[in-house]
Amino acid sequence: MTNTREKDHIHGAVIAVTGGARGIGRDIARQLAARGARVAIGDLDGDAATATADELSGELHGHRVDVADQASFRSFLEAVTAQWGAPDVVVANAGVMWVGPFDEEPEAAQRRQFDVNVHGVINAVKLAAPAMRARGSGHIVTVASAAAKLVPPGESTYAATKHAVLGYLTGVRAELRGSGVHISAIMPAVVDTELAAGTATGAAHMLQPADVARAVVSVIERPRFQVTVPRYIGPLVAVVGLLPQSLRDFALRRAVPNQVEAVRGDTSRRGYEQRVVDSGGHADPESRQIE
Repeated sequence: MTNTREKDHIHGAVIAVTGGARGIGRDIARQLAARGARVAIGDLDGDAATATADELSGELHGHRVDVADQASFRSFLEAVTAQWGAPDVVVANAGVMWVGPFDEEPEAAQRRQFDVNVHGVINAVKLAAPAMRARGSGHIVTVASAAAKLVPPGESTYAATKHAVLGYLTGVRAELRGSGVHISAIMPAVVDTELAAGTATGAAHMLQPADVARAVVSVIERPRFQVTVPRYIGPLVAVVGLLPQSLRDFALRRAVPNQVEAVRGDTSRRGYEQRVVDSGGHADPESRQIE
């Protein structure tokens, strides 16, 4: 398969996608399968993962996986390997978010965000990257968030998890340099999914899941480390970072939404966030998807 992948990094490749039953993950799976990849859809809701695999066109299979549980993640990758061979690409897409004032955030939501958003990515890397390094090729793509660069009020813990992910991937990428294993971080602004319900977009327009999926497909075709969606977010952050603090604060207040204000009095997130709080009992927040 090596020669095929040198010509086309997607057609015929084995690609595992977490949080793949709905939202961004579903679109990632759909677009990759349309390009001829064999796509393993992993999701905390195993039934939804199977249903999505059955609904989409192409070669897909659904699996239950709790990305925060290393044993569950290992079983997922082992099942994929048994069926199709070791994954050429792992897309770490699952994520959860609680929005509101920092001092009102339930401890369960705080912990679950770190479990899924950070430990889920670490599990993906630790379980997939060594085998990729041993064979001299592979790619791990993480769907992170623009919150890895910018921090909206009301998303302090969520942003902390995304900053942690970017820091972790930066270190791992340095360790893997020259190994043939690529690391990529996709950082979209607000995406129209249940995760972002009731939140504001700030200066950016609302993205659709397909927009982020296209960025994932593009980075698999041509690996890059950091990709912001829309693209101008990266240069904007770099320029704003050169300003004195007072001017930086002013610019960011204009560009970055205040999510505390956006969700005040709004009830559209109530069901989703209750699932985040309850997900220690294996509710299904991750498949509703990520920003």
